[in-house]
Amino acid sequence: MSKFGELIETRVPVLLDFYADWDEACKGMHPVLRDVAAALGDKARVIKIDVDKNQQLAEALRVKGLPTLMIYKNGEMKWRQSGEQDANTLIGLVKEYV
Repeated sequence: MSKFGELIETRVPVLLDFYADWDEACKGMHPVLRDVAAALGDKARVIKIDVDKNQQLAEALRVKGLPTLMIYKNGEMKWRQSGEQDANTLIGLVKEYV
């Protein structure tokens, strides 16, 4: 969990994608998140977290539905939602915190 703290304690916004390889909705988000990362460049970070490999973290953050997306800045959660999102929506949300 200490590594998680290092991930989110940044001045730039961090978009976290909690996913599972077996989930179809999560698979659909892969190209969307690639587009978001490309559009934002170094203004933000996009990090994918496999819930099967990070069960403790997923439980601690009460991740129930997949995919679950969160935006953190300076260690504080700014936004959270479960379910698929489109690239333009995510880019707009992250830009609010740049």
